[in-house]
Amino acid sequence: MTEKMLKKADFAGGCFWCVAPVFRETAGVLSVVSGYSGGEEEAPSYEDVKAQKTGHRETIEITYDEVLVSFGELLECFLESVDPFDDGGQFIDRGHSYTLAVYYREPSEKAAADAALEALEQRAGQKPCVSVEPFRAFYPAEEYHQDWDLKHPEAFQKELEESGRACRLRKRK
Repeated sequence: MTEKMLKKADFAGGCFWCVAPVFRETAGVLSVVSGYSGGEEEAPSYEDVKAQKTGHRETIEITYDEVLVSFGELLECFLESVDPFDDGGQFIDRGHSYTLAVYYREPSEKAAADAALEALEQRAGQKPCVSVEPFRAFYPAEEYHQDWDLKHPEAFQKELEESGRACRLRKRK
């Protein structure tokens, strides 16, 4: 039996409701928590983050088994599930709190993110709008945001369709 090598990865991909399911279905991912990262305020509220008052972004924190899935694979999954060239948010969600970021915990993660974004720029001919920042803190969102897609499947599907994100996620499969 292989010993688990648990690690965490934090990605800001716009609406956390829409990003969390992508990772929950990934082999080797043990948990996905919706929350906030990147700002200065401790324990921000959803209302303040959404109102652009805190400098935080909606972020998901992934706990994964590095034996089964690598940070690089999670990063690839992240970049495929977002529009990496939108600098104003994601799909219908606008403002800093919906912009993209990779929060790295160690130098190898920063190097992987920088390399992936450089490769994406070379392929696409344009610079991705993804911030690569050192991890400082993660604050879990209020309970009603956790696993929102599972708690409200019809409303979630409507959100995906109306936002335009459903097309992006279909391309990924």
